[in-house]
Order: sequence, then structure tokens, then C-alpha cells
Amino acid sequence: QVREWKNEGSKRYMCTGRPGWLTVSLRVGKYKKIHKNIMINLMDVLEVDSERQIVRVEPLVTMGQLTAHLNPMGWTIPVVPELDDLTVGGLIMGTGIESSSHIYGLFQHTCVAYELVLADGSLVRCSPTENSDLFYAVPWSCGTLGFLVAAEIKMIPAKKYVKIHYEPVRGLQKICEKFTEESKKKENSFVEGLVYSLDEAVIMTGVLTDEAEQSKINRIGNYYKPWFFKHVEKYLKADRTGVEYIPSRHYYHRHTRSIFWELQDIIPFGNNPVFRYLFGWMVPPKISLLKLTQGEAIRKLYEQHHVVQDMLVPMKSLEKSIQTFHVDLNVYPLWLCPFILPNNPGMVHPKGDEAELYVDIGAYGEPKRKQFEARASMRQMEKFVRSVHGFQMLYADCYMTREEFWDMFDGSLYHKLREQMNCKDAFPEVYDKICKAARH
Repeated sequence: QVREWKNEGSKRYMCTGRPGWLTVSLRVGKYKKIHKNIMINLMDVLEVDSERQIVRVEPLVTMGQLTAHLNPMGWTIPVVPELDDLTVGGLIMGTGIESSSHIYGLFQHTCVAYELVLADGSLVRCSPTENSDLFYAVPWSCGTLGFLVAAEIKMIPAKKYVKIHYEPVRGLQKICEKFTEESKKKENSFVEGLVYSLDEAVIMTGVLTDEAEQSKINRIGNYYKPWFFKHVEKYLKADRTGVEYIPSRHYYHRHTRSIFWELQDIIPFGNNPVFRYLFGWMVPPKISLLKLTQGEAIRKLYEQHHVVQDMLVPMKSLEKSIQTFHVDLNVYPLWLCPFILPNNPGMVHPKGDEAELYVDIGAYGEPKRKQFEARASMRQMEKFVRSVHGFQMLYADCYMTREEFWDMFDGSLYHKLREQMNCKDAFPEVYDKICKAARH
């Protein structure tokens, strides 16, 4: 298809032919209508190499599919981003994170090789030792350097349960101290925080195990169970710590049924026990279904009165960041997920020469701030994130100018490769593809 596009005179930019409503991002990509759509229907797990501890997959393999395939074989991947429908391609070209990222980094840091079809129609493999510039430039590039056709991802042995410890913490300073302390401990397989108000949170740490106390097993993934964030809140309300054993796959997809806490805005009675027992098997509705059936007026309303953002900030700026989120948005719960950011080349790396501990702050829901105005409030947030050398996840609405965008991200390697590989006629620049300012 790429060679055909070339023979036809490379008249328009190319993009993948997967319809915009199928993606998990709430943004609707208008570029799909004007660009040359390249159909990439590659959705298989290609090989599981238990000697090298590598799984090779095609880009449309989803997290739900991958864990279902690997778990019975005794394997899993180190970073399993939350929602079942997230694809490997999306997690590499965008980014992905999970509560094990304080050990392994972002999803891209668990990948050891990519295979891409470039603008000239050639197939290339890249890894840290082979075409390494391309290997480091691909993550966050949103499909603007080539088409991903396969990826090799590290595997780790799977265990049956996650032994999870819930601890309510009060006071913003204490929350940040406790969260930072737990994130530095490598003996924690998982670390996650749910912040319910400016000074109340539950911090969860988990350890993978094959043994469990039968009386403390909680199969949170069953359709009739309370939504996970509501279950966690009980520990805060009762002001007590707790320990549970959650089957691993249920843990990995713990926020899937309620789409974190987005579903409470869509189905306000969704967590009601009667609804759960009778209709719980029907949720969550696929995000793709919601997008496909959503009219333009509803979409605009959502855009103005609803926020879905993930900001990645250095751990040392956590307290300041939560205060800023409180003032600019006032959305709760906030999701806290720690990750180690290695000093690799590419668009996203820490300011210094060392790997640095960062935290993803996720804000999903309706801002309670009285003067909330989507564009102005988000530009304020973006400015703050740039000031602490943080990053904005690119699946969300981004209001930065081109200068601000390249101030946040390091474009040196990316631009060099776009020049070298003649991408300029083949793919739009990542900024033009994802930023609101470029699209209006």
C-alpha cells in the first residue's frame, strides 16, 4: 500500500486506516478523512519465546488479548496498561503506564525491538543495537515516522495473585511522602494512589504471589462486584488498612469495568448493587461504541465540561502538582501512578543525566472549579507541567502552540530522523496530528 502511494506520486499524507471511533482516546482524529488510509489489520500474537523471555506481537494486539494468551502459559508482560482494549501499537506510538512502572518504566521501556514499514515502503527492524536512533524516536511519535507492524516485548513469569495492601493517608504532605517512599521500594510489585480530596488518599502496594489466604481472596473483576475505586474508598471512610488477594488478571484490569471512574458520569446508578447484579455483565460499554453513537453536540459539551488528562511530572513536584490540579480543575479522584523514566534519547526523558522517578497524575471527570473553561484552564495546566519539566500524554486534548509543544518534548532526534527518512511528504508532524491549535 505504501509503495502504491509512492507510485501514485505521494500526493497526501498517510495514516493508518483504523477508524477514529475504534481508538480508546476520546479525541476524534479528523485527519482520517483527508489522509491516505493504509489498512493494517495485524492483530495476532506471533511468537512466545520463553528462552529469550520475549513475546512478538502485531500492533493491534490488545492488552486483554495478550494477558489472556500469556497467563495460561505462565507468563505476563511487566507493564500491563489498564484497559482491555488498549493496543500494543497505541501504547508504543502514544504511551502506556501501569502500577508496576516504578520498576519497569513506561510501556515503551519494556519493548526490545520494533518492526516498521517506512515512507519508502521498506521494512526495517530497530532495537537498541540496530537502527538505534529509530528505536528511540518511535515512542510518542504517533505514527509519524512509519507504520509499526510488529513489536518484541519482554515477558516475566506470571503469578496467580496480587497481595494488595490498602492504606488510607490524610494530609497532602503525608500523602506525597508515603507515596514517594513506597514508589522507591523495588520489593513492591505495584504502587498506586487514589486521591479522593486535597488531603485524603488511599495508597495501595501490591506484591505478586502464588499463595493466598482463602478468606481474603477478592475477585474484583466479577461483573457484580463494586467498582474498584468505590471499593478502595471504603478503607478511607472506615479509616482502616486492609489486605486482600486479587487474582492477577482481575488486578491488571481493575479499573476496566468502571473505565476508572468515567462510568459514573455515563451511568450514575452503575454501582448500585441491584444494577450490578442484573446488568453488570453489560458494562463497561466499549469506548468505541460510545464514540460511534455520540453526536457532535454531545461531543462538544463533553469537551467543554469534562476533562480526561494524564500529566507526567517528576516525583519531587508531586505536592505542588496536586495543588495545581486542585486549583485549576478540582476533579476527584485523581489517579497516581509512579514510574521510572530512564535517560534514553527520544522525545521524553528526564532533565538530568540520571534516570528519575516520575508520577502520572490522571484527572478524569467533571471539573468542579467554578470558572472552568476548557482551553484556558488546560493551557494553565500545560504551562505548569512544562515549568516542572513534565510531559502531557498525547491521547488527550492538547492546547499548546508549536513552540510550547517542542519546549515540553525533545524534538532533536525526531526531527533529524524525519529529515533523513523523507517523512515530511509522507506523514504530518506529530504536533499537527494531535494538537488542537493545529487543527482549528
